[in-house]
Amino acid sequence: MPDERYDVVVVGGGSAGAVMANRMSEDGTTRVLLLEAGRPDSFWDVFIHMPAALPFPIGSRFYDWGYRSDPESEMGGRQVYHARGKMLGGSSSINGMIFQRGNPMDYDRWAEAPGMEGWDYAHCLPYFKKMETCTAGADDYRGGDGPLILERGPATNALFAAFFEAAQQAGYELTDDVNGYRQEGFAPFDRNISRGRRWSASTAYLRPIRDRANLTVRTRAFVERVHFDGTRATGVSYQHRGASRRVDADEIILCGGAIATPQILQLSGVGPAEHLRSLGIDVVADLPGVGQNMQDHLEVYIQYASKQPVSMAPHLAWWRRPWVGFQWLFFRRGPGATNHFEGGGFVRSNDRVGWPNLMFHFLPLAIRYDGTSPASGHGYQVHVGPMFSDVRGELKIVSTDPRVHPSLRFNYLSTPNDRQEWLEAVRTARRILTQSAFDPFNGGELSPGPDVETDEQILDWVAKDAETALHPSCTAKMGTDAMAVVDPATMRVHGLQGLRVVDASVMPIITNGNIYAPVMMIAEKAADLIRGNTPLPPSTAPVYRHAHHADRASTPRP
Repeated sequence: MPDERYDVVVVGGGSAGAVMANRMSEDGTTRVLLLEAGRPDSFWDVFIHMPAALPFPIGSRFYDWGYRSDPESEMGGRQVYHARGKMLGGSSSINGMIFQRGNPMDYDRWAEAPGMEGWDYAHCLPYFKKMETCTAGADDYRGGDGPLILERGPATNALFAAFFEAAQQAGYELTDDVNGYRQEGFAPFDRNISRGRRWSASTAYLRPIRDRANLTVRTRAFVERVHFDGTRATGVSYQHRGASRRVDADEIILCGGAIATPQILQLSGVGPAEHLRSLGIDVVADLPGVGQNMQDHLEVYIQYASKQPVSMAPHLAWWRRPWVGFQWLFFRRGPGATNHFEGGGFVRSNDRVGWPNLMFHFLPLAIRYDGTSPASGHGYQVHVGPMFSDVRGELKIVSTDPRVHPSLRFNYLSTPNDRQEWLEAVRTARRILTQSAFDPFNGGELSPGPDVETDEQILDWVAKDAETALHPSCTAKMGTDAMAVVDPATMRVHGLQGLRVVDASVMPIITNGNIYAPVMMIAEKAADLIRGNTPLPPSTAPVYRHAHHADRASTPRP
């Protein structure tokens, strides 16, 4: 017997789950329960809310689920670390706060698959606008009154000026807004920061509505499986405060992300039947696509020493941190109020691609993403990697114990095209960073170093040094083909009733940038689909297409 009953149970209080809890409880009458396995995002938790503190939660068992891939055969058997947020807001509470929508043609490519017509850019753009308040100004492409506040990076450090000038010297252009009409080019980046404070999905969508009488938010509630009556989902079992509990609902919406959601599905008997039976799990629905099609972005840091004392390196000193903290706590300014990822760009690495396949994040500091291995003295770096790798991985549970992490095999660097684009990525970054604009600063390449030059040397370095950009996705894709898991018109799991999926796992193909913004858009659009609301009308705003792609329509499909 269930301990409780709700109209809707949302599993996972991360980026998508925060949106779903907000929108599903919006009518004031639908009883919604949000179950989050991690901790609350306390208003006073400096490690979450101070933008510059982002290295601290990563790797901490209090904030991070700490997944690792299986040994990657093309990376010398390395197990790549995958940080995932373990609290309300999910990974939006520990990520780099970089807000990238992806290219309009990403979504038009989604829409080319049967049944996906409603997911082209014209139909997605209104939901991007709905969710955001872009402080740089609202227009045909940007929203002005949504819950998610976005601030444009100031990018005033002299190293940013050199970077933008060097990009132009290397033959690339600037753009006004990488999330607007033209993504291709270099510009200051949008960040989910407001007045010096991280603006996570929880801050945007949950904190303002926590007093809704029809919404219950329960943290440290670890969901173990979904229950079914035949092919209808009826409830979930979860652990809370040391006790096993069950809650039933008319609708269950899985928002656990690209790792937890397929894991829960497989534990519940939904997935590849042969594998589930091998673990003694009764099969509810044989859906071979659950856990397949896994995609991610891999990246490297190309670092240079700076001859001038203009980087952010001095602020890393332990003796300066109390002052940095004081400035942030009392004035929301200073080095603690920025994520430092204030600018970058998107380029095409070759003429075979119709829209950008490389993304650059520039940082006026030479340091790893998790805060380790800083360069001695002043430096700067770019993060770069291919955005459209043709590599595909898989996720499989290895135990019926839900607390045992699943097998994650990404197959990084396993295709000729992926390896070729890696060579292009590293050489493009070096070409930009060695332009004359950097002459006053260039103190020599620190990583990978001037001795890494041949194709073989570059690929060997990438295999040893690359890290995930933390964008796992596509493990329960939308579509209508044999490997699809989710109906794109309803977000229901194929062949089942009462069970839907809304998170990064439903993406059919990864977008060419950070995936936080696309996940939030998917959730906003899915909320209308699930609630039966009239969809927002498609946009008619034109979008930039490179001349190489001129044979395609110059505007989104109507």
